[in-house]
Amino acid sequence: MAVFTEHFLMQDAHQNGGKIVLLVMDGLGGLPLEAGGKTELETAHTPNLDRMAAEGTTGLSIPVRAGIEPGSGPAHLSLFSYDPIKFEIGRGVLEAMGIGFELSPNDLAARGNFATAAPDGTITDRRAGRISTEECIRLAAKLQAATKDVLPGYEVFVQPVEEHRFVLVIRGEGLGGELTETDPLVTGKKPLAVTDQSGTPEGAHSAELVNRWVEKARATIADEPKANSLNLRGLAKDPGLPSFPEIYGLRAAAIAVYPMYKGVARLVGMEAIEFEGERPNHEIDALEQNWNNYDFFFIHIKKTDSYAEDGKFDAKVHEIEVVDELMPRILALKPDVVIVTGDHSTPAKLRSHSWHPVPTLLWGPRAMPDQVQTFGERACASGHMGVFHATTLMPQAMAHAGRLKRFGA
Repeated sequence: MAVFTEHFLMQDAHQNGGKIVLLVMDGLGGLPLEAGGKTELETAHTPNLDRMAAEGTTGLSIPVRAGIEPGSGPAHLSLFSYDPIKFEIGRGVLEAMGIGFELSPNDLAARGNFATAAPDGTITDRRAGRISTEECIRLAAKLQAATKDVLPGYEVFVQPVEEHRFVLVIRGEGLGGELTETDPLVTGKKPLAVTDQSGTPEGAHSAELVNRWVEKARATIADEPKANSLNLRGLAKDPGLPSFPEIYGLRAAAIAVYPMYKGVARLVGMEAIEFEGERPNHEIDALEQNWNNYDFFFIHIKKTDSYAEDGKFDAKVHEIEVVDELMPRILALKPDVVIVTGDHSTPAKLRSHSWHPVPTLLWGPRAMPDQVQTFGERACASGHMGVFHATTLMPQAMAHAGRLKRFGA
């Protein structure tokens, strides 16, 4: 599989060239609810995206490898051209960086989910009914106070993120390993114990510390009406990644509402733009206000994914239509390249991420139009870009923006 290396791009990227917009509708790809039906994207009324598909070039992207269901972190790294197999990042690191928590080399970070459990510990709701962020703030403070001294010799930080999500950071010497998660990923099962798969003393010690914290934390919130349990995912340390702005010679910015996506952008060296509001139109406001300050904009739309995870087919359709209505505002800025895609597929029918390739369109004055006239999964399957690995998308964007030099004589 062809992956553009950091060395190659450092040599062959122009510092000057056109502006690039990468708009990611999280979990964009879908499935029909019934045989012979349409996907969410195919159902949505998208005249602007359809026009862009007709004027541009299209295809289907594979985030990790064929048949592999991707997590959000690896899928976004792939879009930024980092092979997620080579650069494996724990979700805890992304969540911590997303809320601006400064990780040290001695920090072990985990993404936490408040959950609802039956008296025997069986998980009945993995997201505690998507409690409010205000409730999350209260619960995180409760956990911080109750668990800050539970691990002698180590500092413990519990920070709220959004809705049911929080961050746990354990700071101290001798942390590491390859730690498993506590989340069984389905309801009707009890949480799992954290184990180490590296076979190292650091890993075994870290697993023991995390399990001790989890035991105290669950006991602390056992009397809560909804969030009476919790799970940890993506336990990891910051691995350090090559810088996206240095690789591509771009002033790069991220416009996202949810902290984890700010985190993955910051992890690769992008600047996360702060703005008021939480809806797609507020994100486009931020794009317009910062247009002259950056060369590359990553815009993240979250609700297409969260609606699908809740099985809300029609709500996902509506969110796609909301984004479509905003596309003229993006095009009015005269970008040289606009890419519209998803990080992965999340069919409402499955209520989860899936392995299905992701519809992708690349629009710009240098794009070669194909025969595709609408933006949808089956239409994109016949596009010029074909089925491609997502790591090759940025080099294509760079080429269409006039930012790659000729290779060879």
